[in-house]
Order: sequence, then structure tokens, then C-alpha cells
Amino acid sequence: MPPFKIPESVLVVIHTPALDVLLIRRADAAEFWQSVTGSKDTPDEPFALTAAREVAEETGIQCGEGSALAPRLVDWQLSNVYEIYPRWRARYAPGVTHNTEHLFGLCVPERLVPTLDPREHTEWKWLPYQQAADACFSPSNAEAILLLPEFAQ
Repeated sequence: MPPFKIPESVLVVIHTPALDVLLIRRADAAEFWQSVTGSKDTPDEPFALTAAREVAEETGIQCGEGSALAPRLVDWQLSNVYEIYPRWRARYAPGVTHNTEHLFGLCVPERLVPTLDPREHTEWKWLPYQQAADACFSPSNAEAILLLPEFAQ
């Protein structure tokens, strides 16, 4: 049995300078469109490292240390605490019901074509930020996208 997920995660809003946002469709819940999300691999993993790793794993976009996009990965210094959906609680230790999600933005120069891992995501689309917020299943993800004009560089 794999180890339990750590209830600390990142959400990365990938966007263009024109505030178009990349959304990806979950493979395990086809009705769910979202931004890049993912949990820390270890309790001491820095959130920026988690964010860059998850972006690479879920989209193929490289924004880790030393990459051209590394300076464009911005920690918004905001976090959300939300109740973990019951369908996914078994991934966490018994009794864990809430997750703390740290928000990041990644400004890419244009609408890039992501490379998806089909075990995690099946489709992608770019939408203007208001439409992207409306398309998200997660209220915290939608709220993060609506903050984009405030945080976009």
C-alpha cells in the first residue's frame, strides 16, 4: 500500500500575460476541470519545489530551478484550508479530513501545448480567466483564478 498523502498541497494557476488560464480534466473524475494541483512528497519539501514538480508531472512544462520559466513561478503567499472530498479521503491517514493548499501562479509566454499523463488527466484547454473560473469544479480553484489580475506580473 502506498504511503498516505500529506495534507499539504499546491495549486498552480498557469496563465498567459493575456490572463488565459490552462485547465486540465481529471482522469478519475471526468467532470472535474482544474489547475495543476498536488501534494508534497515529503513533509519538509519546499512548496516551490512541490509546485515546479507538479507542473512538470501534470503538464510537461518545466519551471523548476534553472529553467527559463523558474522566475515566472510565483508564490502568491496565500493558502486555503478545505475539506477533502469524501471520495479521496482514503488517500490520507485515518482521521485526516482537511487539506491546506498553497497558491502559486506561473506565467507562460503564450498558450503552450501541455503533455499530459493520461493516468492523471485526459484533456486540456485554455480559457480566459473568468471562463476558466466558471469551468472549475473546486470553489478554491475558481477563487484563485479570479485573483489572477491582482497577482499577474
